[in-house]
Amino acid sequence: MFLLWHDQEPVGICLFIAPPKALSQRNRFFGQSGRWSRLSLQTLNRQLITLSRVVLHPSYRGAGLGHLFIRRCCELCPYPWIETLTQMGHSNPVFERAGFRRLGSSPPVSRSRHSHSILYRRQKRGQKAALLTAETYEKSRFSNPVYYLFDNRKQSGAAER
Repeated sequence: MFLLWHDQEPVGICLFIAPPKALSQRNRFFGQSGRWSRLSLQTLNRQLITLSRVVLHPSYRGAGLGHLFIRRCCELCPYPWIETLTQMGHSNPVFERAGFRRLGSSPPVSRSRHSHSILYRRQKRGQKAALLTAETYEKSRFSNPVYYLFDNRKQSGAAER
């Protein structure tokens, strides 16, 4: 997690989380079949992180700070690859301006609650994954999120030295 401060007030946040197990656009880019062994999941978690949330105080939006803040947070992140999945990519190029590469969209296979949950769900080991709540599904069922990837290998290599 990274915070952006103005004087003594936090005005922005970038939140990074462990990557979800399966994303079709990621599998395509990295040449994965979608079948994961324990070793490949461990490797994924060492090499990739997901930028989950970016929030900038409304007073600071539109000033050109968003993409600079996102890029700097990614450069400071010790992972070689950073991904994000966002609906906002259809209308705002902030991730492209921050240096992310747009790789495509990840629509659900169908518009059912179950298939839509596959895009976003978290699954605990040995348990069946839960569906999105009915409220979350209703709010996001027509989304078609854009998948972005940030190549941070030069910066993460420099951070290790």
